[in-house]
Amino acid sequence: MAKSYRWLLIALSLSLGVSAAEAQGKRGKKGAKAGVTEPAKSGKRTIDLDADGDDGKSRGDDEGPVTAGEMTEAAAQAKRLFDQERWGEAAMMLKQVVDGESNDDAGNRQIAHYHLAIALYRLKFFQASYDIFRRVADNPNHLKFKETLLWLAKLATQLPEPADIIGAVGKYSKDQVARFNNDQQRDLFFQLNYLLGRSMYRQREFQQAIDLFSSVKKGSPYFVKSQFFMGISYVQLTKSAPAVRAFQRIIEALDEGVEGVEDEARMRDLANLSIARTLYSASTRLDQNNVPKIDGKKIGYAVQYWNQVDVGSEYWLDALFEQSWAYFMASDFPRALGNIHTIQSPYFPNSFFPEAEILRAVIYFMTCQYDDATSIVARFDARFVPIQKELSAILKRFEGEGSEQKFFDFLIAVRDGKANLSPAVEPIVKNALSDRELLRNIEYVSVLDQELERFASANKGFQNSPVGADVEDNVKIAKTDAMRKAGELARRRYRRNLTELEEHLRSAQKIIVDITNAQRKKLDEQIEAGKWSQEDAYEFGRVSPDEEHVIWPYRDEYWRDELGFYRQVVQSQCGSGK
Repeated sequence: MAKSYRWLLIALSLSLGVSAAEAQGKRGKKGAKAGVTEPAKSGKRTIDLDADGDDGKSRGDDEGPVTAGEMTEAAAQAKRLFDQERWGEAAMMLKQVVDGESNDDAGNRQIAHYHLAIALYRLKFFQASYDIFRRVADNPNHLKFKETLLWLAKLATQLPEPADIIGAVGKYSKDQVARFNNDQQRDLFFQLNYLLGRSMYRQREFQQAIDLFSSVKKGSPYFVKSQFFMGISYVQLTKSAPAVRAFQRIIEALDEGVEGVEDEARMRDLANLSIARTLYSASTRLDQNNVPKIDGKKIGYAVQYWNQVDVGSEYWLDALFEQSWAYFMASDFPRALGNIHTIQSPYFPNSFFPEAEILRAVIYFMTCQYDDATSIVARFDARFVPIQKELSAILKRFEGEGSEQKFFDFLIAVRDGKANLSPAVEPIVKNALSDRELLRNIEYVSVLDQELERFASANKGFQNSPVGADVEDNVKIAKTDAMRKAGELARRRYRRNLTELEEHLRSAQKIIVDITNAQRKKLDEQIEAGKWSQEDAYEFGRVSPDEEHVIWPYRDEYWRDELGFYRQVVQSQCGSGK
């Protein structure tokens, strides 16, 4: 029976999320005066911070190189307000320059555009500020292209990852980042190497990503994150040894008291888990005859690292279950079954490991205990077929146009316990929709709500100005887009969990077919031999306690201090020594 272990390396409070799409705005009318918002014919206000030409592109964002001549008086006044840190007034006047109302040349409009982004940042309208800086990053010929990289780094500390600062930083080169490699800007240099490395990872340029991550040195708050992504970059390149070393450096840094790690215990567990997974994946190789060969030494090391995951960790059950597959591959059935026994204890009522039952059935099949294996599959079907049908019915409610927004609302309802789900599926759906990438998307929507609240508390002059209208509508568009993407991501997570359950149900049926074939073969052999023989039973897992342990028989009662230490003696009915 082929094992169905899935590779689950992506973790951390970081994601490999998709790049955010640009929100396209409508063009505002020329000649709008500061303090007044002229409604468009549709009744909506202008929304694009830099649109002004018939082609929908800012006249200050020409793709070719431009030069800046002498500023008009209006532009000079806007710059004076900016220098005086009168951010709201400066933003309103800079908007007029950007829109071409002051008749400044293209170069000065680009400079005003850059200053407008800074003014909005100072006003804590981070999303609106980022929208401008992102557009600057899209145009390498922009007069302030190089300077914008610094502000993208600042925004990366203000906006969650789904805002896609990583995508904007990816428009820059390693050489452009290298100019920050000096004593005064070393921390910024490390941060930008990490962000650019993440961009290279997204583009599957793994070696380039590794080179960038390796530039982040100890002492930087981005060191641990860089080592983690360096490790999974090596995994993508199927280089297990350097991957393990990268994860080990995380543990060493934590032991040395590295700063800047939000949750050190969690990061340590992730590092141990990642090492175990990497070693386990490297432990199986096909020989020249395509026969799997198991490296017992690597499996042993993998088990040691799984054992390092703290019992109080959110990843402990994952570690136990993955370890069960390792024990299975090493033919240590008692420990594999013991771990499954722990996972299914009442201490973890919301745990969802349907594959554990499949593994149990496979072990009983491998030891020729066909009746027991059949019973396990029958109970598995009785429990999970109704759940599969209910999960499928829920998913069908979210089809067609606008389904992403509907699923986002469903996601929030699930999180708040208001989704009206049956007790059988509620914990399953919660588990499916609780990964950290989804939580970061929800956080992004919350950040945008806070930005709208800040706008609502701004003075009326700013709110009613063209730039104020643009800020409000820009954030609203970003929020709508963020909710849509979060809903789509949640739906993909949900569908993936449903698909996996359906695969397990198919695996259960394959086990029944294998059992039937094995029983028929056994019967044929007995008939051919002309006798019914009593097979010798081979026993796995007779436990011999040492001076630090005692055997305590399981009597239908779980004790917390026993979790993770269960062993199940297995009697093989396949014949002695098999």
